[in-house]
Amino acid sequence: MSPFFSVIIPTFRRPAALARCVRAFSRQTFAGPFELIVVNDGDSALPEIPMALSGSLQLLMLHQANLGPAAARNFGSRRAQGEFLAFTDDDCEPSPKWLDELSRHLETDPSAMVGGRTENALSGNSCSAASQLLIDFLYTHYLEDGLPQFFTSNNMAVARGEFADVGGFDEHFPLPAAEDREFCSRWRTAGRRMIYAPGALIHHSHHLTPTGFFRQHFRYGRGACQFRKRRAELREEKIRLESLAFYIDLLRYPLRSGRGSTADRCEQTMLFVASQIANAAGFFRERLR
Repeated sequence: MSPFFSVIIPTFRRPAALARCVRAFSRQTFAGPFELIVVNDGDSALPEIPMALSGSLQLLMLHQANLGPAAARNFGSRRAQGEFLAFTDDDCEPSPKWLDELSRHLETDPSAMVGGRTENALSGNSCSAASQLLIDFLYTHYLEDGLPQFFTSNNMAVARGEFADVGGFDEHFPLPAAEDREFCSRWRTAGRRMIYAPGALIHHSHHLTPTGFFRQHFRYGRGACQFRKRRAELREEKIRLESLAFYIDLLRYPLRSGRGSTADRCEQTMLFVASQIANAAGFFRERLR
């Protein structure tokens, strides 16, 4: 049988995390056929996934030069056999019903993009928790008709034909930063629907030190600048910077979220401040290039 889903997983220098990700797919309760397509983005030290690890999974491992996750996802999509493409990352583990929840929405509206909910799996890592909390804020801030206006590329699914019609991910984005935001922007501009499926849960294990947290958000700032430049090139319009109200809401979000103790929420607020300093530094560094 042709697979219903092709799950595409770009990977780079995280073999242990990738092994956990692949194992998690052996626990899917989805009754239909699906394939895993792992795209090695230029890691010469990454071995082939052992058959003992993949088990009965239908798995294809591809290799490309180090071109970034956007190019890796597009490469995987061109080799996909499934009716629908589901995207996640190598440091993610889907809940057992992840594909069930995605398919439930796609069967109802096969032309829509479906995005799921992502949770930080490293509760003891305050930087990882803050990074996920920032994504949660953006999901609540960028709403239209009660629905998020972008989904992160570690938890989304679309029909393979619709993905190709929109043009896939923009490979002008070599970093893991803003390529998903740009894809969702193009998707909405084309008048296509986006559906949020909170039951499609992914556990994200991205260990971050304070230095790694700053670098991550510096990279996100570079990606935000690239996004604005690319939008201006393609649509000949200037993209406005966020309002002061946006940043006030952002910095208040950890305190209003009700997650953790008062001390935890204060720490998250300080990390939010650090993230925006790093983001601004990355943005203006990219703008000056």
